[in-house]
Amino acid sequence: MGIHTTLQSRIAGANRRPGYDSLEELVSAGLANVDDQGRLRPQLAEQVPTIENGNWRVFPDGRMETSWRIRSDARWHDGTPVTAGDVLFTASLAHDPDLAGFRDSSYAFIERVEAADDSLVTVSWNRPFIEADSLFTAAGTGTVPLPRHILEPTYETNRAQLLQHPYWGEEFVGTGPYRVREWVAGSSLILAANPAYVLGRPKIDEIEVRFIPDPNSLIANVLSGEVELVIGRGLSIEQAVQMRTQWPAGTADIAPDAWVALFPQMTNPKPAVIGDARFRQALLQATNRQEMADTIQYGLAQVAYGLLNPSEADYSAVESSIVRHEYDPRRATELIESLGFTRGRDGMFRDASGQALAVEFRTTGDDIQQKSMLAVSDYWQRAGVQVDQVPIPQARANDREYRSIRPGFELSRYPSNPSIDGLQRYHSALAPLPENNFTDTIKARWMNEELDGLLDAYFATIPHTERVQLLARIVHVVSREAVPLPLFYDVRTALISHRLQNVTAKKNQGSTEAWNAEAWVLR
Repeated sequence: MGIHTTLQSRIAGANRRPGYDSLEELVSAGLANVDDQGRLRPQLAEQVPTIENGNWRVFPDGRMETSWRIRSDARWHDGTPVTAGDVLFTASLAHDPDLAGFRDSSYAFIERVEAADDSLVTVSWNRPFIEADSLFTAAGTGTVPLPRHILEPTYETNRAQLLQHPYWGEEFVGTGPYRVREWVAGSSLILAANPAYVLGRPKIDEIEVRFIPDPNSLIANVLSGEVELVIGRGLSIEQAVQMRTQWPAGTADIAPDAWVALFPQMTNPKPAVIGDARFRQALLQATNRQEMADTIQYGLAQVAYGLLNPSEADYSAVESSIVRHEYDPRRATELIESLGFTRGRDGMFRDASGQALAVEFRTTGDDIQQKSMLAVSDYWQRAGVQVDQVPIPQARANDREYRSIRPGFELSRYPSNPSIDGLQRYHSALAPLPENNFTDTIKARWMNEELDGLLDAYFATIPHTERVQLLARIVHVVSREAVPLPLFYDVRTALISHRLQNVTAKKNQGSTEAWNAEAWVLR
């Protein structure tokens, strides 16, 4: 029996559209993948490297070594055994400067990748790297093992044509729970269960993947019973609410995603008081974030307080370290007054010279962000702070200098996860400045020595318990200083028929809805 799945994607290549990650996980396997709790589970490998099992070794000089033993029953969809040679071939592509699409920042830390035999892969690292265990997984480098027996001949004779190889299309051969049986470009895929999948044959024999870009057509297909599952498609919150009320045959499963937050410009803000943590704390306490979540997100989203998404594995361990700055207009007034501002008869604050306390507030044309800007502006003006709203013109959306040197705040969606990519955005070394062409890695341009020290220690600490302790201190500093000013979480929605079991919306940044596709059941 088939299951219709809507994704908008390609199996491979640079053009990764919404749903690519889920589709990849249906047809490809890594040495490991990430479950719905944010934890790595072994797939092609027998174990995930850890300090405890001896497969992750850290040496006194900071160098490291990680090892993976490939399962003896791991097979490509064409029946060829998966070997250490496939992993070494994949690493050689990632090291090739002419193949930028395979590059990943983690390879800067790798000295060499070796194979002692056909099943044992060992990676030597030149410095500590806390995500070394996710190498060759979709959650890590994004480059799962590739079939050497198919791609190496082209790579050796005509590497310029490597990405034009039919492997990336109708001749795709993977290692995942499903194999490609039919592919109608731009229309649909038929996936058949892989009986040799290392974690067991999938319980559903066949999956039809349809590409339905129009949301109205998509919803019509769901309501008519033509579609059992929708993943990867960015449904609006209004559409999710609609489906919850109009689709008795299924549910709109919702999970927190990136947070919607306000990023102050901290290098040379105007007015200068933006650089004072007490003022930023006051602005948060003047903002009724629960009301915003209830109205803008229809009560389906959570208020955001800390750097981590609540569904991340380590959230419970750091939650008590978060400084929450709950809604308290009276306390907000007291804090602003303590900074030397006086509230006039018109209810607005002024400094000692009579200058009005005013901040600029920018955001893009996104609907949620526009609604949030209006709501926050209203809260702040009621608190006595004048707000100048500046929509970011489409023509300047990619102008890094314009967006970096704003005088006040920008409201944006931003990842909320403890990955290296997520946390390094807060390090002073990556602050957008003229000398680095305003690289857009830290929207606040915040440079804090205390935080830098904690981040440096975090990135160099391999034992998980000690690293989480550092993460708790990082979360505390960021939330204490109110940089950024978190509002609420955006949500990710999966439409799931009641006939389909063991499927949920994507729960964390590293996982996908398809992490356990072999366990899906269709009643």
